[in-house]
Amino acid sequence: MSVRERDALGGRAAIVGVGATEFSKDSGRSELRLAVEAVRAALDDAGLTPGDVDGLVTFTMDTSPEITVAQACGMGELSFFSRIHYGGGAACATVQQAALAVAAGVAEVVVCYRAFNERSGRRFGSGVQHREPSAEGAALGWSLPFGLLTPASWVAMAAQRYLHTYGLTPEAFGHVAVVDRKYAATNPAAYFHGRPITLADHAASRWIVEPLRLLDCCQETDGGQAIVVTSVERARDLPHAPAVIAAAAQGAGHGQEQMTSFYRDDLTGLPEMAVVARQLWRTAGLGPGEIDVGILYDHFTPFVLMQLEEFGFCGKGEAPGFVAEERLPLNTHGGQLGEAYLHGMNGIAEGVRQVRGTSVNQISGAERVLVTAGTGVPTSGLVLAADG
Repeated sequence: MSVRERDALGGRAAIVGVGATEFSKDSGRSELRLAVEAVRAALDDAGLTPGDVDGLVTFTMDTSPEITVAQACGMGELSFFSRIHYGGGAACATVQQAALAVAAGVAEVVVCYRAFNERSGRRFGSGVQHREPSAEGAALGWSLPFGLLTPASWVAMAAQRYLHTYGLTPEAFGHVAVVDRKYAATNPAAYFHGRPITLADHAASRWIVEPLRLLDCCQETDGGQAIVVTSVERARDLPHAPAVIAAAAQGAGHGQEQMTSFYRDDLTGLPEMAVVARQLWRTAGLGPGEIDVGILYDHFTPFVLMQLEEFGFCGKGEAPGFVAEERLPLNTHGGQLGEAYLHGMNGIAEGVRQVRGTSVNQISGAERVLVTAGTGVPTSGLVLAADG
């Protein structure tokens, strides 16, 4: 049974610093160096020093250990370190872990980071090539022999069912790609800066796995991103207006697998995100109509549509029209389709910028931002809000 009441974490911690490397296709340096550059940039943004940090959180998939990052950054003693599993589903949960540590008094300043050479090094989009024996590997054994070898092929199963159920065509997914690329085109940090697309461009892009085209799939990126979390009280003495963590949640659904939950009763939704949505709304005391900006994890366009429906922004099957009408500003940094694929950590940074009022695509009056992590896997989410 998932949590059914408001939790006690909301409003007790804030994000006070964000920092990133450039986003590229060939960084020319190690993943550790990328991590260190991002962490230092985030601390500079927060007006803090490495000596102020006593906690670090990252992904189980990250290759740069906490103690190694601490040493390379010149940090002192650590009282808290943690890692979150399930790939991109970990993004918002790293911030949740940091907030929990701060709220419990286990640490005072916690930095969350993610760094990889995902284009020039290990390419996640290439799918499963070798795995050590594990329970997760055994689960994949029910799908891999039938040709479902890559993330795109896993998502295509659910995407095809979504189109069939609601009588839609692949153009439904194109609206997400067009919106993301519109914002990327005006974001100098985005890989696709200056390169918007149209629905016709989407329809002309090559098939990857039907019904997914090339422009439905996120890019591959080298880079690093870091986020600094501390108490709301301390945040008020730092240079930037804090982005208060109004709510943070993790979620795994019934019958959950990693990207291959094909034995559920319904493939047209994301039950793991429904768990997250219920807890975020309960804890933040908000509903869909009170969110000013949505930063929704967009490794593949169909899952953006399903997220909008799980969070109650629109009814089942109505998300394509919702996006086409731009009824909610979405992925104002360009998302992972347009800015960079950093396992969702760059989306958290954009949420902070919107609350601060410093985004290159600033939405006027943005005070409450929904940020989500990877879908199709156990996942997480945040509601960030202006202080007071």
